Amino acid sequence: MVLWGQGDVHVHIAIDRLKNRHNLAVVGQPATVPYKETIRRGTEQHSRFKRQSGGHGQFADCTIQVKAMPRGSGFVFADKVVGGAIPRNYIPAVEEGVVEALQHGPLGFPVVDLAVELITGQFHAVDSSDMAFKTAGRQAIQEALPKCEPFLLEPITAVDISVPNAFTARVQRLVSGRRGQLLGYDAKEDWPGWDVVRAHLPQSELHDLIVELRSLTLGVGSFAHKFDHMAELTGRPAEKVIASRSQEAAQ
Repeated sequence: MVLWGQGDVHVHIAIDRLKNRHNLAVVGQPATVPYKETIRRGTEQHSRFKRQSGGHGQFADCTIQVKAMPRGSGFVFADKVVGGAIPRNYIPAVEEGVVEALQHGPLGFPVVDLAVELITGQFHAVDSSDMAFKTAGRQAIQEALPKCEPFLLEPITAVDISVPNAFTARVQRLVSGRRGQLLGYDAKEDWPGWDVVRAHLPQSELHDLIVELRSLTLGVGSFAHKFDHMAELTGRPAEKVIASRSQEAAQ
């Protein structure tokens, strides 16, 4: 469960109330930013899973085509197999293996905005199984993604910041200093002397925004936000995120 508040103090007070008033054992940690990753270009990848251990073995062979998709497309799987190279009953297993592998991409985050086409393969009348084709599909996408120039996506929020107009210029500088994109500002309806500054701001920059905003506006500024879109994250910020995820995975 994600608990939002106007700064750390607000959240800590709410957690203390849950513990002290309602006798709930609460374990809290900072909310993680839901980064994703996607690919810059496509590739073709062949994978074969073969295992023999006495009795029936395991065999599956598949070739997939990976393609980059426009932002917001999600994931698309297409069956392009012809001539019965892979029996129809095994194709959902390949897709299942691909989907499973996409939950943790080369950079450590879920992979989105790509299409995977199953174009051909081979099977064995005795040794092939759903599990074998699932494994082959998972191996194929895991081997393909590093070749597709993966990069990070970060969530961008649409933010409306309400402040007295004497502080509008300060708030605009605050947004720019947090990697934000200013969209403009208007007089706040039915609030004489107040403005609403509209901007796009990375979600990672929201966690202590209220503290600095209140400091700049003598304690009266406030903001509302909602998810807007995913955008590419590059440079030093991306390096920090990837390094942090690598450390978490190593623990």
